[in-house]
Amino acid sequence: MTTALPTALPTAPPAAPQLNGQIIGRAHYATRVLLERRLARSGLTFHQSLALNATADQGGSATREHLVARLTGGLKVDPPVVLAALAGLTADGLLAEPPGEPDRLALTSRGRARQEEIRAEVAGLTARLYGDLPAEDLAAAARVLAAVTARAEAVAEAEAAG
Repeated sequence: MTTALPTALPTAPPAAPQLNGQIIGRAHYATRVLLERRLARSGLTFHQSLALNATADQGGSATREHLVARLTGGLKVDPPVVLAALAGLTADGLLAEPPGEPDRLALTSRGRARQEEIRAEVAGLTARLYGDLPAEDLAAAARVLAAVTARAEAVAEAEAAG
């Protein structure tokens, strides 16, 4: 006996996935691997690339204290992780202490060039991944993710306070 196929197939599109930490995490890791590949070609780690960006965002020079605070706050890593990234960038000649300013680090010409190369590659990748998505969808996603981030940070602070 054979079973007849239905004559009409459902026409409704599949339901959109429910937004949750797993969906957000999968998007993060799917894009992060693309970034990591680009960074590996340049000889930088993820933390080093963010330190170069943070320095560039401050006009090319920033205090160690600012860089540590920005990266530990954004990445949720301990200060030694950031200090190791800064030490690596200094050893590689991408950051240097300006004369007479031992508490600051500045992009060297090589560091600025490397940071600009990475930023341009990321801009191209961003355009490729997000470019054809509707602006209103991107704005809604940004609002939702900012709210989730703020709530998670508030919960973490409350838990740390005991």
